[in-house]
Amino acid sequence: MKRSTFTYSDQDGIDIFVYKWEPEASPKAVIQISHGLAEHAGRYERFAKELTDNGYICYADDHRGHGKTAEKLSKAGVLGPGGWESTVKSLKMLTDIIKNEHSGIPFFFIGHSWGSLMGQDYIQQWGAGLTGCVLSGSSGKQPFIITFLGKLLAEREVKKIGAETPSPFLDKMTFGAFNKPYEPAKTKFQWLSRDQAEVDKYVEDPLCGFLCPAGISVELIYGITKIWKKENESKIPGDLPVFIIAGSEDAASNMTKSLMPLVTRYKEKWKIKDVTHKFYPGGRHEVFNEINRDEVFNDVIGWLDSHLP
Repeated sequence: MKRSTFTYSDQDGIDIFVYKWEPEASPKAVIQISHGLAEHAGRYERFAKELTDNGYICYADDHRGHGKTAEKLSKAGVLGPGGWESTVKSLKMLTDIIKNEHSGIPFFFIGHSWGSLMGQDYIQQWGAGLTGCVLSGSSGKQPFIITFLGKLLAEREVKKIGAETPSPFLDKMTFGAFNKPYEPAKTKFQWLSRDQAEVDKYVEDPLCGFLCPAGISVELIYGITKIWKKENESKIPGDLPVFIIAGSEDAASNMTKSLMPLVTRYKEKWKIKDVTHKFYPGGRHEVFNEINRDEVFNDVIGWLDSHLP
């Protein structure tokens, strides 16, 4: 595997840091990976190694406010001008760069967690340009009262402390709530994986697990409210293959209870022809870092291979 990095300037002039992993031979398809909240794209190198070994070239950017794009921890979680909308547009800008370099070969999008929520927005706007999409650790429904109260609390916190100030209060309501099923717990991130070594690596990584600023909660609620509207979901191409994966014990999707409605809507309401899903028994949020990750890698690669033209 050949590894390189580069940056590009997005529509608001923010320099986005990108990892590129290439197979030794000519690639049979391209994959764009979109990472989750409070982590970074470098964590996907092991997954990229499996993909490149099977002939796929991979790109993954550090989203706005994350990893090397954020530049310094004081800006961790700060999305900048345009918030959610501009962060999603930055993903499409990277797509255009990739397609310019690799025209004429299949193109897949893989999004995890927050990256999968932005992936839902992406396929509503630009799904026609994809060969297929994989959504990992995603979600598809929250009770109205949860999003309504969440929006009020997040906006109140922004007024109280400022949009760019880290919020322990909102962190306790989100990441803190996800960890409750596993308490008493060694760390506050046991909800990520059953593999303690992987949890420890996340905890020890200065670019992971940071306290998010209040503003990103407002943007996240805006985003999920947007992507689950009928008029937006109906724009997903009916012939776009979608593979939805998650751990059965993923607290971020209420043990898949808030994810299954997405599967059902895609299949039954929007009549997307090729929607498959797999929930891994006992798995938690980060299926690519779980104790059964080899099984997950094989399933994703098998799905990708089966959808090559």
